Amino acid sequence: MQNDDAMIGRVLSRRELVSLLGFSGLAAMAEPLFSQSPGERTLPACVVQPEQTEGPYFVDRMLDRSDIRTDPTTNAARAGLPLHVTFNVSQIGANGSCTPLPGAQVDLWQCDAAGIYSGVQDRSFNTVGQQFLRGYQRTNADGAATFVTIYPGWYAGRAVHLHFKIRTAPDARQGHEFTAQLYFDDALNERVFGREPYSARTGQRVRNESDRIFRDGGKELMLPLTERGDGYAGTFSVALHPDRPSRPRAGAVR
Repeated sequence: MQNDDAMIGRVLSRRELVSLLGFSGLAAMAEPLFSQSPGERTLPACVVQPEQTEGPYFVDRMLDRSDIRTDPTTNAARAGLPLHVTFNVSQIGANGSCTPLPGAQVDLWQCDAAGIYSGVQDRSFNTVGQQFLRGYQRTNADGAATFVTIYPGWYAGRAVHLHFKIRTAPDARQGHEFTAQLYFDDALNERVFGREPYSARTGQRVRNESDRIFRDGGKELMLPLTERGDGYAGTFSVALHPDRPSRPRAGAVR
């Protein structure tokens, strides 16, 4: 079995988690809660998810806001179906306990319905100075951070996704940092992209299984959605090891 440090930053398989905890009852893994009964071994209520690449479009402008649909300089909102995303961030203790992690900074950024990111220069667009569909929130006492955005569009070569980053000390050179992407069910993507403003986009969209980044842990990063008004809402849970030795980060672009 791999050592514990090698498992940080990716999801643990059931076999690995059982071996790590010395617990033989595989059936208990179907229940995410853990037992508090005296004398019983406990299972954590959260599992470390796989990290993925940050990508080329992260711009650390420190926009503290829950609704990221608008450009703060113009107040113009990007068109698209409303999407409410809640992150439940937990921390795994040395004894395997799982508790909410308050005060963590969760950044969310994405492209619009036309596949365009703000604040960057690309070969097909230049949005330097714009800040739509970017922002961060601090987790509350329950470890939750909620955003209002739009269902993302797509761009050439990638499946439909959102980017997110969680930092325990965003202003420090040393600190725990977790970066990954969230993905959507392909059948739902087809339905959404048949509607305006997404239907105006032409070209070949990449499905999840054809995306090389998705193939590296994307199944564990699917965002389950339910209908909410004229849009959708979803909650994603991720567990960190903030007590692990911190690692240096490159300087932030602000």
